[in-house]
Amino acid sequence: MQSNNPHDTAGQQHRTHNENTDQQRSARRRSKSADEIADAYADVADKLARWRQLDRLFAGRYRRRQFEYANGRVLDVACGTGRNFRYLPPSSEVVGIDISDEMLGHARNEIDRLELSGTVHQMDAQALDFPDDSFDTVISSFSTCTFPDPIAALHEMERVCTPDGEILLLEHRHSDAAPLTWLQAWRAESHYKKNGCRLNHEPLETVKQAGLSVENVSTAFFGLVTTIDVTPR
Repeated sequence: MQSNNPHDTAGQQHRTHNENTDQQRSARRRSKSADEIADAYADVADKLARWRQLDRLFAGRYRRRQFEYANGRVLDVACGTGRNFRYLPPSSEVVGIDISDEMLGHARNEIDRLELSGTVHQMDAQALDFPDDSFDTVISSFSTCTFPDPIAALHEMERVCTPDGEILLLEHRHSDAAPLTWLQAWRAESHYKKNGCRLNHEPLETVKQAGLSVENVSTAFFGLVTTIDVTPR
C-alpha cells in the first residue's frame, strides 16, 4: 500500500536524489576515454544511420524546436550521423565535428543529400581545433552524456561561440516518472559499458557546474528530454 505520509514521500525523493548523485559520481570515475568512445560508436554507426526514420518519430520534433532558428555559421558538436542537419535553416552554414570517423561518413552523406552548405571534421569536442569566436551558433544533441569531460567540452563550445551568439543543447536526463527513473538506474551500468552513454545524468547540473549562463530550460516526455539555451559570457 502506498503511504500518504508526506515525510515518507520526501524521504523517498531524497533517497532517489542521493542515488542519482552517487551514480553520476560513479560514472565520472569510470569515464571512457575519447578513443574508447570513438570505438564504441564506430561499431554502431551503420545501425544508427539506419534508424533515421525512428529518430525522426521520437526526437524530430524536439530537434526542430531547438534548432530551427539556429543562424549564421553553425557548429554541431558531436554531430554523429548528422541528424540535426535537416532541422537547421537552409541559409545556415553548418560545420559538424565528431570523434568517430565512421559516424562522420554518414554525416557527409547527409550534407550531400540535403544539399547543405557545410563540412564535417573528425575532432575531440574537448579540444576544438577552431579559433575563438568562430561560430554564430553552437548546437549539440544528446552528447554531454558521452563526453569523458563534459565540462571541458562545454567550455570549448563557449570559447568558439561569438559573444553575441548562442549555444543550444538538446539532451536526455533522468526521468521525473518513478518507473522510468528506476529503469534508467537499473540499466545505467551496462548501458555505459556498451555505449559510453550515461543514462541517468543531469545535463543542467553539468551546465551550471561549467559556469555557463543559462537563459532558458524546458523538459518534455516525462522529463526524459530537456532543452537548454546558453549565452556565452
